[in-house]
Amino acid sequence: MNDHSRSDQAQSERPLIELEGITKVFGTGPAAFQALKGVDMTIERGQFVAIMGPSGSGKSTTMNILGCLDVPTAGIFRFRGVEVQALNRDQRSLLRRRYLGFVFQGFNLLSRTTALENVELPLLYRGEKKSLRREAAMHALDQVGLAPWASHTPSELSGGQQQRVAIARALVSGPNVLLADEPTGNLDSERSVEIMELLGKLNDDGITIIMVTHEEEMASFAKTIVHFRDGLVDRTEAGARRMEDTR
Repeated sequence: MNDHSRSDQAQSERPLIELEGITKVFGTGPAAFQALKGVDMTIERGQFVAIMGPSGSGKSTTMNILGCLDVPTAGIFRFRGVEVQALNRDQRSLLRRRYLGFVFQGFNLLSRTTALENVELPLLYRGEKKSLRREAAMHALDQVGLAPWASHTPSELSGGQQQRVAIARALVSGPNVLLADEPTGNLDSERSVEIMELLGKLNDDGITIIMVTHEEEMASFAKTIVHFRDGLVDRTEAGARRMEDTR
């Protein structure tokens, strides 16, 4: 086995994500606020993790760090064995584009463009050829069951369909991890269950999913539920999908 193969094997044997003693302080002096106080968390490949906690518990700050949108004040954040806190801004941006997909509560779709064009956007920014963009975007829409609606604009789609387009946009670049921030927050209960079932299917297909939610019913779709309180992990429990796996 050559050195490169050993390196790949060692990387694959490590957890996908490791947080060790992560702290985050906003502001300085008397106005400083410590949002995270030493978070330890490990996420394996293929996990579906729901992060819960009251407002101000640190869950959103943790999600921003996991998404390489912010950096910790102290501690170690490893992604695929690489210490992310040691990367510069451009390197973090590259990691984000190559490995991460994002889904938000507000859909964030361009109102005057079609579903297909919305899904294409990440590849357009990457400079991919039009034919390759179209093929990848149609495949992503097909993954979420919306290929027949490719030519529709967001105003012609339901809220659940719009969130499916947003998920397809997150999938189009082939991420290892899907980060979902309150993905059902703007949906009714029936549409929420549809989106959670879709995320479960994507997880079954091998995508690691990390989701912030305040809804216990939605969190139950995950394999692991991590509860935050006062800037720390308070407790971790098995979700319904993990319990199904062990039956």
